Amino acid sequence: MGKSRKVRVRPSRTDPIGKPVKPPADPELAKLRESKILPVLKDLQNLDTKLRTQAAGAIANIVEDAKCRKLLLREKVVHIVLTETLTDNSIDSRAAGWTILRVLAQEEEADFCVHLFRLDILTAIEHAVKAVFDTITASEPAFSKLFKAQQRIVWEMTTSLLTLLNLLGMAREEIAAAIVANQTILRLLFRLATTDIAPQEVYEEALSCLTTLSEDNLPMGQAITNDQETQCYDVLLKLASGTGSKAVLACGVLHNVFSSLQWFDHSPGKDGASDAVLIPGLTQALQQVTSSSLVSNGVSTSVGITQLALEILASIGTDLREALEKGNRPQPKASGAAAATAADQEWNGIEDDVEAMDLDAEPEASNDDENDDDEDIDEDQDDEEREGGEEDDDDDDIGDLEEDMEHVTGADDFVEDGGLDELPTLGALIQTAIPQIVRLANLPIENEESLAVRSHAISALNNIAWTISCIEFAGGENDNIFEAWYPAAKKIWQKAISPILEADNADLELATQVTSLAWAVARSLNGKTPLAGNQHRKFMSLYHASKSQQVNQKQQLQQQKEGEEQEDPMQGLGVKCIGVLGALARDPAPLDINRDVGVFLITLLDSAENDKSIPPADVVEALNQIFDVYGDEEAECDKGVFWKDGFLKHLEDFLPKLKTLAKNIDKRAQTELRTRADEATLNLGRFIQYKKKHVPK
Repeated sequence: MGKSRKVRVRPSRTDPIGKPVKPPADPELAKLRESKILPVLKDLQNLDTKLRTQAAGAIANIVEDAKCRKLLLREKVVHIVLTETLTDNSIDSRAAGWTILRVLAQEEEADFCVHLFRLDILTAIEHAVKAVFDTITASEPAFSKLFKAQQRIVWEMTTSLLTLLNLLGMAREEIAAAIVANQTILRLLFRLATTDIAPQEVYEEALSCLTTLSEDNLPMGQAITNDQETQCYDVLLKLASGTGSKAVLACGVLHNVFSSLQWFDHSPGKDGASDAVLIPGLTQALQQVTSSSLVSNGVSTSVGITQLALEILASIGTDLREALEKGNRPQPKASGAAAATAADQEWNGIEDDVEAMDLDAEPEASNDDENDDDEDIDEDQDDEEREGGEEDDDDDDIGDLEEDMEHVTGADDFVEDGGLDELPTLGALIQTAIPQIVRLANLPIENEESLAVRSHAISALNNIAWTISCIEFAGGENDNIFEAWYPAAKKIWQKAISPILEADNADLELATQVTSLAWAVARSLNGKTPLAGNQHRKFMSLYHASKSQQVNQKQQLQQQKEGEEQEDPMQGLGVKCIGVLGALARDPAPLDINRDVGVFLITLLDSAENDKSIPPADVVEALNQIFDVYGDEEAECDKGVFWKDGFLKHLEDFLPKLKTLAKNIDKRAQTELRTRADEATLNLGRFIQYKKKHVPK
């Protein structure tokens, strides 16, 4: 008979909530705990309703102080508020409890909101939201008949609830999804967005919350457009065509709705809705902003609304790229899964990442560890592989090399047909929004507010310009778009870029922002940028000034722990300077500018082996620009600069050095950079072979 298993008796666990909290080691904090924190927490749990209410209000006032907040969290104030204060029979206590949680959520990191969500805060919010909704919609007694003090406490609680919902929605997508799935919460949000009884701050908080929840959220977009109780969508659309802060806030919600529902110019929604209907209202908000108004208002709602309008326009500019991509997608003739497959095979459109600013990226090269030593490009071996073991044929060889060059210097595939009539959003951005955005980008900087507005204006121009730079203008394609864009691009260069460039500002952050914009504009104009004097040399000087920034980034990279998110090395100021210079040197740019840029790029490559301050990302971008500038043997700069100045010999000498540079990049720590370096190595070999086959006579 087997032995019976002995049952071990486990001691009961100590209640973690009831466990006494150790006093802090810091004498100052210990004194503060005894004098202020413990007494008020004791009153918060007192049987006397009046004391509880006073204590809740006192905590709501002191929780903004960092030291008090730290001590309150140590004493488990969240648990007390959730289990006792929010269920108090006094509405003043409950309102104070929500204020405490709101301030904690505002002051703490996003993890605090995740913690609240796991504690089932949404259930408590739902009960409070229902109470608020019933109160403001009740007929007996009507909300307007309540005492002002009663109305005030309701709106204070509502503001705290809305702010919490906003912060919870931003913390994680799963939390936002849970909020959107709660019909009680949505009913209140829609009611507040369509009513005029709420104070301005409550109304703005409601629309801000709707904006957060509707971002990249299809169910929320559908809920807004399908709402029959308050006709929320129709009300917002009417507001968006008006003026003032309400119009801008409504535009923010609707832009997210249009984006989630894919209501683009080529696939408009209800009554032809797309982002084009929002741009007039947003632009009108910008027209009201002047340098003097920013100075007189200081930190005001108008400044925040101006920044929000610019942010929405920047987002519209980014989303426009997706609209252009989808609008150019060939319509598949098959159906079902087969249709999707056919469409994917036919589509060769936008594959670049505008955010990465590497819009001329080449096809990916093999990047396996075991193939590192086999990646060297041997010209004889390549020729042999192309020949397939047969006799050499010059025509076939040239054809193969030309095909290779399409991979190295090939243009992006974008919208081929259509104009501003078919692209109303693009037309509205160019003709209506850009003049006002340029004006704000050129405002005199007299305070922090005007500085912030300028920064947002440049960002908006940057997003729009990068999207337009993706449209193919070569060979007369999309001439009508270029004709509309060129005057706007010229104005951006002269009024937004040149003044900052000529000021020689020491602010590298501003320089990076402006250089990114300059790259986009120059790229879209393809050698026709309206340069003033030797402005291209300003970017050369700026590149050398960026070296200190690059050294700091390298040190930060070394200090970062493994697994932490790292900055994209292709986003550096040096890379962007190189990108601008390459764009400025493209045909039909003057030969003297082309030569200056070409010599600069070749010199950078020649110096890369010995100058460790030149990052690999700069080398990769320099090569990409050389491929683009000198890839066309028909261009005047091919014979007049590339061959005349002997660039090919420098590139041949650099090829083995590039292979070594690429292999020295840790593909685990910098995967994207290693991939790009490997691509550059492959493409440089192809480029050299191609140029050898196209020596000018």
